[in-house]
Amino acid sequence: MAEHSNDWTERITIAEQMLPLISRLHRDHNVVASIFGRLLVNVTAVDILKSHRYARRVTERELDPARTLPVLQQLLELDLGTGSIDVGSLAAGFEKQGGGDDAALRTYLETELADLIGTDAEKRHTDVVLYGFGRIGRLLARILIAREATYGGVRLRAVVVRSKGEGDLVKRASLLRRDSVHGAFDGMITVDEENNIIWANGTKIQMIYSNDPATVDYTAYGINEAIVVDNTGRWRDREGLSQHLNAKGVAKVVLTAPGKGELKNVVYGINHGDITAEDKIVTAASCTTNGITPVLKVINDRYGVEHGHVETVHSFTNDQNLIDNFHSGPRRGRAAGLNMVITETGAAKAVAKALPEFEGKLTGNAIRVPTPDVSMAVLNLTLAKDAEREEVNNFLRKVSLHSNLRQQIDFIDSPDVVSSDFVGSTHAGVVDGLATIANGKHLVLYVWYDNEFGYSNQVIRVVEHIADSRPRVLPHRANPVDL
Repeated sequence: MAEHSNDWTERITIAEQMLPLISRLHRDHNVVASIFGRLLVNVTAVDILKSHRYARRVTERELDPARTLPVLQQLLELDLGTGSIDVGSLAAGFEKQGGGDDAALRTYLETELADLIGTDAEKRHTDVVLYGFGRIGRLLARILIAREATYGGVRLRAVVVRSKGEGDLVKRASLLRRDSVHGAFDGMITVDEENNIIWANGTKIQMIYSNDPATVDYTAYGINEAIVVDNTGRWRDREGLSQHLNAKGVAKVVLTAPGKGELKNVVYGINHGDITAEDKIVTAASCTTNGITPVLKVINDRYGVEHGHVETVHSFTNDQNLIDNFHSGPRRGRAAGLNMVITETGAAKAVAKALPEFEGKLTGNAIRVPTPDVSMAVLNLTLAKDAEREEVNNFLRKVSLHSNLRQQIDFIDSPDVVSSDFVGSTHAGVVDGLATIANGKHLVLYVWYDNEFGYSNQVIRVVEHIADSRPRVLPHRANPVDL
């Protein structure tokens, strides 16, 4: 007992020494530290130790904070630019190559972080406007506010809505402050009713009331060359979304839904590189398309997918009825909280817009269920070559930890997880390894995804890519095909 107590005291003391170093890295260099992908932002000493314990998933043993402390100390001596640095990976990598004294560590860090040393650490801002302030809009606001404080780059400047009358601003601020699914806003929110402004952790959010996207003059609020994120779903084709481009101060438009026609449907991590400077309008596809496409890509690259069926078990959404009532769509008029509702999904076909090699290979259906958030996709696939369950799971686990898709794909093999455990997941999808079925060329994968928050994070990644403000993440990770 005393031994464990002494060990805890020693480790918590080291973690407390890390706190000011992490703060200085962020303040002086605009560098965010992490431990194998777990960001050390607004953390406590206990949070730091939990991140070191998480390292067991990567290195098969708990990471000793005494190994990461010298890395943090050395980082402060380097001329670093803006980025995200995985000190856990650096500490493990240094030990793997043999370790050494401070001079050897300094040389190792200079080699691994060469792309970040001597670069610009200034926070550059791109204005972002949210057109609509519903479920996705408010989560986008939360993420943008946190990202500005963490990295800079993209900055939420305004929200455009149709006025609901007296008290509109206060009610919208209240919905941002409290959420029945995602909990309380992390910080402080105040309201300036006279000027129609919501202040959130120092971010000034101008509320603009308008029924016509083309007539808004954003420049009147000091907003220029803005990226408008349309999360209303009201317009989904080029003609409708082009109305935003007719407004003063708008440069680009991102739709938080599948687009129609020839609009590019972008799943970040898969085809975001297809976005060009000439693309004024892009779409971030759907939550389900984002949840399944990264997993389908890596499985196809490794085993080949001949054809498959996607069955989505999806939480109910705001377009369904609370109780039985008229609805223009089949079955969706029945009470969402009482029924499983079979409906259609375009996600299976939409995968081909991000991965053309899947054209004509997938079918899909959806079942809406009485949960408010977190969904599951069941991928029933016929492969080009045989697969074994353990090998598939080991591959997907490595992808989730070591590849350049680790922000999109997570992996879990706990015997007791249920849907609510994935509320707040920032990943596009989480593979449930215990549910994997493999029999020759037949493979079934179960993928959880937070259809609200996980998807919103994917949208922000697209926005940051368009703004050329994605933080560089070092050390570099492998391509999934190399694992």
